[in-house]
Amino acid sequence: MLRQRVITALILAALVIGAIFWLPQRITAAVITLLMLAAAWEWAAFTGLKHALPRLGYVAFIAAVMAFVWSQGVDSPRADQLLPAALIWWSVALIWVISLPTHVNRASAALAGVLVLVPAWLALMRLHQEAPHWLFFLLLLVVAADVGAYFAGRAFGRHKLAPKVSPGKTWEGVGGGVAATALLAVIGTMFFEVSMAAFIAVCAMVVVASIIGDLTESMFKRHAGLKDSGTLLPGHGGLMDRIDSVTAAAPVFLFGMERMGLFS
Repeated sequence: MLRQRVITALILAALVIGAIFWLPQRITAAVITLLMLAAAWEWAAFTGLKHALPRLGYVAFIAAVMAFVWSQGVDSPRADQLLPAALIWWSVALIWVISLPTHVNRASAALAGVLVLVPAWLALMRLHQEAPHWLFFLLLLVVAADVGAYFAGRAFGRHKLAPKVSPGKTWEGVGGGVAATALLAVIGTMFFEVSMAAFIAVCAMVVVASIIGDLTESMFKRHAGLKDSGTLLPGHGGLMDRIDSVTAAAPVFLFGMERMGLFS
């Protein structure tokens, strides 16, 4: 299983790097959109939709929302309003995961899918539009948090983070993820030549958001009785299982970069 996970991860890394840096911007935008719609297909299962036609209907609804945002311009002031809305949603999601993880129904799962996927899609599009290296750095942050949490959790994990939602995650793992991203953030300040204090603060918020995104997807999977969101990625499960952290991290990172005055 570990070998399969590593092989899949290496192939994904190569494809992601190629899509970010070597494809024309419009093609990359199309790839991001298709990936988020594939994630919407998986999310539809969290709402209790089991048959293809209703799930396609949910995907079509997400696509229609994305098309509306696109028609306004992904960098327009109206579209930009999705970022603070996303921050509010992820704050609510944190309270939800901590306090009421069993209070999930089809309607709330369906609404949550819109709030998870559309702002994440917008943020990924904007980051790549600003400069491909910003999108790549965001993904590196999420990977660093995931890897740091995995190894620290395995080595030192004792205290459960959210046992009702994801029994395998520990506070020690969180510490490992924070340490890994802090190191990457320091390197990032030298590469991007930005304010160290502000940039590290944004990166810290990103790692917290990535954890919330992971736990939120786990909550909805548990409600739906699913171990994985799908079977698209051998050894990893579904697409949502790989991008759950990114869905929360992307809007937070973009919002932080805007507040730092790095993006218009």
